[in-house]
Amino acid sequence: MIDAIFTYDFLQNAFGAGLIIGVIAPLLGVFIVVRRLSLIADALSHVTLAGIAGSLYLSQSVAVFSALNPLFLGIAASVGGSVLIERLRTLYKHYEELAIPIILSAGIGFGAIFISLAQGFSNDLFGYLFGSVSAVSREDLLIVVAIAIVVLAFIVVFFKELFVLSFDDEYAKASGLPAKWIHFMFMIVTALVIAGSMRIVGILLVSSLMTIPVAAAMRVSKSFKQTITLSIIFGEASVIAGLISAFYFDLAPGGTIVVTSILLLLLVLIYKKIAVSVKRGAIA
Repeated sequence: MIDAIFTYDFLQNAFGAGLIIGVIAPLLGVFIVVRRLSLIADALSHVTLAGIAGSLYLSQSVAVFSALNPLFLGIAASVGGSVLIERLRTLYKHYEELAIPIILSAGIGFGAIFISLAQGFSNDLFGYLFGSVSAVSREDLLIVVAIAIVVLAFIVVFFKELFVLSFDDEYAKASGLPAKWIHFMFMIVTALVIAGSMRIVGILLVSSLMTIPVAAAMRVSKSFKQTITLSIIFGEASVIAGLISAFYFDLAPGGTIVVTSILLLLLVLIYKKIAVSVKRGAIA
């Protein structure tokens, strides 16, 4: 397989993008899980699906869009969805969670319409839904690199503010932090990661890579920074093992990556249970 990676450009693109996503998705996922916003990733992924399906439909119907990378319209739809979620959260101040199912339903609805209108892009759509090793182009890789730079810069610059907002939103507001704008930027960055990850993990599975490694890390970590480190390690392990499995068994990489992450979570849960039992036995 190593020889194949050095031989074929699409494998280089896939593994390069996968390794980057294995870092930025769990990294951002830690803040998403701690802030109890896990379902927002699902909502934005479905909005991204609508953008992708719309782009594929336009490429068939309008000549100008035939050469357009569907990833761009997917990113635009995802960012637009994040803005709408924030707008709805302000409208329904006492029922903020309503914004998520509204946008999720809209994404599914528009996606279904564009898919039903389209003719003959079922294979392309399958790749976007569940990921595809062979479909990752050099342009896709460069987009993922650009998104990663934005994400890492945002986390580094606003790490302290995000930490405070994640654990004590009221204190953050009382202390004068621009909580509204930081959360708005956080939503946009989340939308970018979801859209950028869909080529490898797939639109319908990308939220799993942002949450399952974090769930595993939270069971064994002893601090917030350790949770981030372990989440990235579990995320990278899932991506690498998943891409290798997808290559050898000709499977959708999104499925193999997610199943690998679930297996890692089960191993962590078993390890934690055994460790607790041993500790109780030693105390007794």
